[in-house]
Amino acid sequence: MKKLSILAFALLLSFSSYSFAEMRYGISLAYTQVDASGTETEGGEKTNKSVENKVVIPSIFAEYSASDVLSLGIDYIPLSADVSDKTHKRTDVETSVTGTTTAANTTRNQKAQAELENHITLYANYSLDGTYYLKGGVAFVNVASDETLDTGSKYGDEEIYGGVIGIGAQEGNLRIEILYTDYEDISLTSSVARTDVSPNNKIDADLDTLAFKLSYLF
Repeated sequence: MKKLSILAFALLLSFSSYSFAEMRYGISLAYTQVDASGTETEGGEKTNKSVENKVVIPSIFAEYSASDVLSLGIDYIPLSADVSDKTHKRTDVETSVTGTTTAANTTRNQKAQAELENHITLYANYSLDGTYYLKGGVAFVNVASDETLDTGSKYGDEEIYGGVIGIGAQEGNLRIEILYTDYEDISLTSSVARTDVSPNNKIDADLDTLAFKLSYLF
C-alpha cells in the first residue's frame, strides 16, 4: 500500500505538469452500500456471516483531459469505513473423546471489526454525448482487521483490488455518478494456533459496494 500511495502521488505530480486547462480537481460525497459476506472455518466447523452497512464517504480527485471524449483520473478517500463492528456470544459444549457431553459449557465473546483504509481508485471516463459518460477503473484498498475473540484467533490486514464500473452525468461543475465496485476475494488465516485445533482458523470473504456519488469540480 505504501508503494501504491507513492505511485498515486507521482501520478498527481505528473498531472500537475500539464496546462491548467487540461486539469480538473474536485471533491466528492458518496452514499455507499457496503456488502460483505464470509465464512470462518474453525477446525471442521464453518460459520457463515453477511453484513450490510450504509455509509457516506468523502473523497478528493484529480483528472486529466486526454481528449474531447476521454479523461483519466485518480480518486483518494482520506477516511476509513467500517465493514462491521459486531459482538456476539457463542456457547461451546465440550465433548470427551468418546463423544459424550461433559458438564462444562463455555460461553465465548466474539467481537470482530474490519475497516477499509487508504482507498485509491485509478479511472477513465469516456464521454457519450458531452453530458453522459461511462466510467471504468481499478480500486485498491487495505482491509484492516481488529478483533477480540475468546477463541484466541488473530487475523492480519490484507491489501485487495477491485474492478469499478459506472455511469455518470455532468452539468457545469456538478457531476453525479452511480458506481459499482467488485473486490477480489479476501482470505485471512489466524496467526494464533488453537489447542487441539488444526489447521489455524481461517476467514474467506467477498466484498462489493454500490455508490451514488455527487462531485463538485474546480
